Amino acid sequence: MARLLIVHHTPSPHCQAMFEAVLSGATDPEIEGVQVVRRAALSVTATDFLDADGYLLGSPVNLGYISGALKHAFDGSYYQILDSTRARPFGMYLHGNEGAEGAVTAVDRITAGLEWTKAAEYVIASNRPTKDDLEACWELGATVAAGLMG
Repeated sequence: MARLLIVHHTPSPHCQAMFEAVLSGATDPEIEGVQVVRRAALSVTATDFLDADGYLLGSPVNLGYISGALKHAFDGSYYQILDSTRARPFGMYLHGNEGAEGAVTAVDRITAGLEWTKAAEYVIASNRPTKDDLEACWELGATVAAGLMG
């Protein structure tokens, strides 16, 4: 069975709503043969990354950058997963009240170094996520999970 790892930092109700929509899409009953594992960014381990076949990353945008928690997740695992996770698919959702360009650039650089494959367009929401934002999160979760089906 394929495994999808959702690594998230969810400190606010807006991030929580986006996380729940992503999770709902990833666990849609029509997606078979994919186990979805959730880990808070501050508790995820290199083994969690190594055991997964694909990834969904979720973070608030703090001062134009990914959360320290998501950065910590990569800092604590990067070299242990570098050679073993190449070409694995990933997606990302971000929530911020200002520009997210720095956060996008950071994740693009990290995932380029890991040689991961972007499986779907990022979802970026500002302020309170709209119905369209939450639908895009659902689609993101479903798309990345469905891509892991046999």
